Amino acid sequence: MNLYKKLALLSILGALFIFSGCGTSQSGRVYNQGQAQTSMSVYYGTIIELREVTIEGSNSGAGAVIGGVAGGLVGSTIGSGRGRTLATVGGALAGLAAGSAVEKGARTKPATEFTIELDSGRMMAVVQEQDGYYRVGDRVRLLQAGDGTWRVRQ
Repeated sequence: MNLYKKLALLSILGALFIFSGCGTSQSGRVYNQGQAQTSMSVYYGTIIELREVTIEGSNSGAGAVIGGVAGGLVGSTIGSGRGRTLATVGGALAGLAAGSAVEKGARTKPATEFTIELDSGRMMAVVQEQDGYYRVGDRVRLLQAGDGTWRVRQ
């Protein structure tokens, strides 16, 4: 593999590593820039039930593209003639699948589904990333943002 292909491959793999962790947080403790310095409605209640759930990751396509290019580059170093073409296509397809899986896995997170009875008697269910230790019977605050999202805080 010549120096140019090695540098390109390293750049692509580095980008895959960087982009694979670029998912947004859905924790009750993390605010995005648009949520800072905005008012939220505050409610109080008691946790009635907790369930462990998973927030499934989604693919932006970046992992698949980067993986496909990297796989194609690696495949292009194998064999010659028609064999090289087949190795390049096979490498690109394998890289595409691997890159997509890496991106999805990096964006999949353990979460908690809270069932909460508000002091008003209203029942609420909120799902957010696991970000603390909660138990049934705990008193919590629920924050409702202007965009309609909710978060649970102790």
